[in-house]
Amino acid sequence: MYQIGIDVGGTFTDFVLHNDETGETSIHKLPSTPDDPSRAAVAGIEALSAREEFDPAHLNRVVHGTTIATNIILQRTGARVGLITTEGFRDILHIGRKKRPLNFSNYQDVPRQTAPLVPRRLRLTVPERIRAPDGAIEIPLDEEAARRALRRLAGEGVDAIAVAFLFAFLNPDHENRVRKLAEEECPDVFVTCSHEVSPLHREYERFSTTALNAYVGPATATYTARFSEALNGLGVRADLRLMTSAGGVIGSRVATQRPVALLASGPVGALIEGIAIGRSIGHPGVITLDVGGTSADVGVARDGAMHLKHVLDTRIGDYDAMVPMVDVNSIGAGGGSIAFVDEAGMFQVGPRSAGALPGPACYGHGGAEPTVTDALVCLGWFRPETLEGSGIAIDPALAERAVRGTIGEPLGLALEDAALGIYRIACRHMIDAIRLGSVSRGYDPRDFVLVAFGGAGAAFAAEIARELGIPRAVVPPHPGVGAAAGLLSTDIRYDFMASHWTDLSEADLRAIAEKYRTMAAQARRELAADGFADEAVTVAFHADCRYRGQGYELGVEAPADFGNGWKDAVAEAFHRAHERHYLRRFADAPVQLVNLRATGIGRVPAAGNGNSRSSAPSNAGANAGANAGANAGAGAEAARIATRAAVFPAGDGWVRAEAAVYRREGLAPGAVLEGPAIVEQEDTTIVVPPEFRAIPDAHGHLTIEEGR
Repeated sequence: MYQIGIDVGGTFTDFVLHNDETGETSIHKLPSTPDDPSRAAVAGIEALSAREEFDPAHLNRVVHGTTIATNIILQRTGARVGLITTEGFRDILHIGRKKRPLNFSNYQDVPRQTAPLVPRRLRLTVPERIRAPDGAIEIPLDEEAARRALRRLAGEGVDAIAVAFLFAFLNPDHENRVRKLAEEECPDVFVTCSHEVSPLHREYERFSTTALNAYVGPATATYTARFSEALNGLGVRADLRLMTSAGGVIGSRVATQRPVALLASGPVGALIEGIAIGRSIGHPGVITLDVGGTSADVGVARDGAMHLKHVLDTRIGDYDAMVPMVDVNSIGAGGGSIAFVDEAGMFQVGPRSAGALPGPACYGHGGAEPTVTDALVCLGWFRPETLEGSGIAIDPALAERAVRGTIGEPLGLALEDAALGIYRIACRHMIDAIRLGSVSRGYDPRDFVLVAFGGAGAAFAAEIARELGIPRAVVPPHPGVGAAAGLLSTDIRYDFMASHWTDLSEADLRAIAEKYRTMAAQARRELAADGFADEAVTVAFHADCRYRGQGYELGVEAPADFGNGWKDAVAEAFHRAHERHYLRRFADAPVQLVNLRATGIGRVPAAGNGNSRSSAPSNAGANAGANAGANAGAGAEAARIATRAAVFPAGDGWVRAEAAVYRREGLAPGAVLEGPAIVEQEDTTIVVPPEFRAIPDAHGHLTIEEGR
C-alpha cells in the first residue's frame, strides 16, 4: 500500500509518495493550476502512478495541504453571505472592538467596514435571547420572523447563511432551530452556526469566525467534492484528508462543514517535518524556512513541539478568525516574488508574485518582470538544467534582460549589484520574519538549528544563519517538497471548546468534568468515523485562565483526573505560564477559569523514511566532521560534476569565485564540501558560500556550517 502527501502552493504543487512495503519515498513537482488546484494534484498522481508503476487504488492515505480557503479570503472571492442574528445586534460585525489599524490617522481603511464579509442589508435580526450565564431562554425564538429572514436572504441570492446569536455558545437551541427552518426554506444554501464553529464568548470574534466559515464554505465544499470525485475516478478509495491551521489533519466531511479550520494551514506541514528532522538529529529547537515560489514561511519550535497563537491574535488577511492556529509567519518573499522600483525610486522585492503563470522571466512563459529566481540565475547559482525535474528549462538571457531593464538601468547598477540587491532584500525580509517568531518572543536564534525547505530555501540558508548567528543550517534530502512530506507525519486532530466562567477556587468540578467528558466523547466519535480504534486515540485537556480583572487569558494543560488536586494543578500551571509570558506571577491573586478545551488525536504511523519522527537521534554529522580529512576527497570528488563562476555576497559588496558543482545523489556521508560550492538536485539548489562548508550525514541531511 501507499501514502501520498500533496501540497498545493502558489507556484508549484508538490508530491511525496511513500511505499509502505519497501519504505521507499518518491517525489514529484508540477506547476500549480490556480484556476482549479485539483487539476495539478490529479495530474501529479497520474504521473507518479506511471513512473513508479503503482495502481492508485492501492493508496490507503491521501493527505492534502491547500491554500484554497486562505486565497478566497485574501482575494475576496468568497460567497455572497447573509447573517441572521439577535435583534439589536445587527452591527456587531461592523463595530467589532472599535479598533482601527491606525489609531491616530484621519485617512485609513477599516476592511471589516469598507469590505465587509456580510453587507449590512444582508444582516437581518430576529427576536430571541439566551440568558447569561446559565443559558436559560429569556426570549423564545420568533420562528415566523426567522422564516421571513430566511426567505428574504434566499431572495437576495445568497450562497451561504451565518447564524450567530448573542449567547448561543451557552445554549445552541435557537441556532439549531434556525438551521432546521433553513432546510425547509432554502435547502440549497450553505448554513453555518456559531456554536459549531467557535463556541466561545466574545461575540464579535465568534460572529466574524462564523461569517468567515460561511464566506469560504461553498467554494471549499465544491473544491473538496470535485477533488474527491477525481480521486475516485482514478480508483482511489481512501478518504481525502486535509491539513488544518491547528497542525492536525481532518477528514473531508468535517472540512466541508468547518472550512474555517483550513485557513492558514498551508505553511504548517514544513514545520511538522522540521520538528521531525530536529528530533532525528537530536536538536529539539528548530527554525524552519520554507521558501516556495510565492512566499516564505517561517516556523519556530522551541522544544520539539508546535505552538499555537492566542485565539485573539489569529487573523486571516483583514479579518478575525477565532480558531486554533499554529504560530507560523508567512511573507511575500518567494522565488517568484517580483523586484521593482516604486514611485519614490525605492528598490523593492515582493509581495507581488509572478506565480505559476507566467512565472519568472527565465522560464520563458511570457514573464517580463524580474523575480528572486531570475536574480539567482544572474548570480550563477542556477543553471539551465537545474529545473529539468519540473519540466522547466531556464533561459539566463531572459533573466539578465529582466533584471537589467527593471532594476539595473533605472538605478544605475551593474547586473551583479542588481541581482545581489534582489537577493539581499529578500533575505532581509526572511530574517525579519525569523526575528519576529523568535527574538520578539524571547528566544535566541543561536540556540536553534535552521531547517531549509522549498525550492529556494537552501539558497538563503547559509546567509541567514550567518546573519542571525545560527550555528548550523540543515537541508533535508528532499527540501523542495518538505511541506508535502510533513503531511505524512501529521496526526488526525479535532479540537473542541466550551466556555466556563468561574473563579477557579469556586469551580464545580463535577460540571467541569461533565463538559470535558462531553467534548472527549465528541472527539472520539469523530475519530471513530475516521476509522480509529478507541485504543489508538488520545484526548488532551486544556484550560484558559486569567487573573481576576484581566481582559485576556492564557491556555494551560489541565489534568484528566478531576480530583481535589485539579484546581491547584491548573492554578500552578497558569502561574507558570503567566510568569513565562510576562515575567510576573501573582500567587495571591484569584485565578479565573474562562474556557475548557479538549483535543482528540488519532495517531498515524510514521512514513518510515529518514525524515520521519520515528528516526533515532544521530551523531553522524559530528562524526563526519571529526573524520573530515579521511572523507573529504573520496566522498566529495566523486559527486563533483563541474566548476562554475558565481557571484557571492562579501561584506557590503560581492566576490566572483569558481564554485565546485556537485550532484547531491553522489555525496557520501561524511564528505566535506568546502565553499564556494553549489549542490544540485531535482527539487532545489543548495548554495555553500565562501567560508562555509557542508557535510552530509547518515540520514541524508546536509549540514551547512560557517568556518573551514
